[in-house]
Amino acid sequence: MDKPIRRWLLVGVFGGLAALGTAYLVLDGRSQFYAAITEDFAGETLSAPEAYRMATEGEITMIDIRRPDEWVKTGSPAGAARMDLRRDDFIAALSETVNGNRDAPIALICARGVRSARLGNLLRDAGFTRIIDVPEGMLGSAAGPGWLARDLPVDRS
Repeated sequence: MDKPIRRWLLVGVFGGLAALGTAYLVLDGRSQFYAAITEDFAGETLSAPEAYRMATEGEITMIDIRRPDEWVKTGSPAGAARMDLRRDDFIAALSETVNGNRDAPIALICARGVRSARLGNLLRDAGFTRIIDVPEGMLGSAAGPGWLARDLPVDRS
């Protein structure tokens, strides 16, 4: 075999192996990253349909804690209050939403359940006693297909 052809074959084979190895590391790194940021929620959880039913019947206050650009893309759960978790006055605003009753049942929803679990744990530490997580979120997670995939009503205003 000619040296130039052999050289190109070797470059192609080793280049392909390097690309596969890189892809494996990147994908494996990504799954490890998501595993690292996932937080176990220390309280009660609800599926999206349960949360919808309870919010509709006035049994819980539902809070969509995502960013405004996310609300624009997908809408929010029908009946949920929108409250960007990055607000400096988030705890005060949440307390005002439930009329200062830190024992009121509050369900948190985000895109996929990561932010709601983290915030739920922080709010429990801040004295809110009935924080409930909707871990499947709007877009779905290992906990379930999500609000949108379940075709539950959304508010797009």
